Amino acid sequence: MATAVDGSILGKAEQEFGQLQVRGKSDLGKEDFLTLLVAQLSHQDPMNPMDDKEFVSQLSEFSSLEQLTNISGGIKEMNDSTSRQEMISAVSFIGKDVRAKGYGLSKTADSTSSLYFTITEPVANGFINIYDPNMNLVRTESIGTKQTGNYEYQWDGKDYKGTEMADGVYSVAMYAEGLDGKPVLISTEVSGKVAGVQRDGTDQYLRLADGRIVKFTDVQEVVDNSSIPTTDETPSSEE
Repeated sequence: MATAVDGSILGKAEQEFGQLQVRGKSDLGKEDFLTLLVAQLSHQDPMNPMDDKEFVSQLSEFSSLEQLTNISGGIKEMNDSTSRQEMISAVSFIGKDVRAKGYGLSKTADSTSSLYFTITEPVANGFINIYDPNMNLVRTESIGTKQTGNYEYQWDGKDYKGTEMADGVYSVAMYAEGLDGKPVLISTEVSGKVAGVQRDGTDQYLRLADGRIVKFTDVQEVVDNSSIPTTDETPSSEE
């Protein structure tokens, strides 16, 4: 009756595994697994071969490992392809005005960007908190009572003392309570002209002209200014 792999075979296999580790591999891939399996077959005792069940089990493990490797490789290729496609699409937004989910405000010279927010249920009271680049609170404003709808907020660029703040990118956090005193979720959006595209891992981000960053997948609206006629254009008359 056939027996399991004897000590000499295991010793040869351990030598093979040791060589793989020397080459800098701590995890076995499908080629390494196959190398060890061949080593076991090459060094087994002809008078005492490997047990059939154990051999079939190891082949099954190799097949499963190969399938998992192929699946992993396919997912990586798909993610890389999707990421490249998103980058190409994001680049096409450069020079266009976008509106996207976000919570940033920018201040340049004597102008500030607008913040848009949506309320899905009546609000009894709410606040807008503005933070500087170091996340220090510089201004808190009340939005009072609001009904369901879309709103725009325009910051005057000053702190709670009325002091003009430095140019830069600021963050906004909103809090509101409903008529029942429970918190109300408020979604915010920002708008601006896209100046560039940058990648962080597998995510693409749009860099607006004023320095704010929005996630590519958070874009809600895109406007191509080149297709909008200027107000000083007048139609030509036919004689």
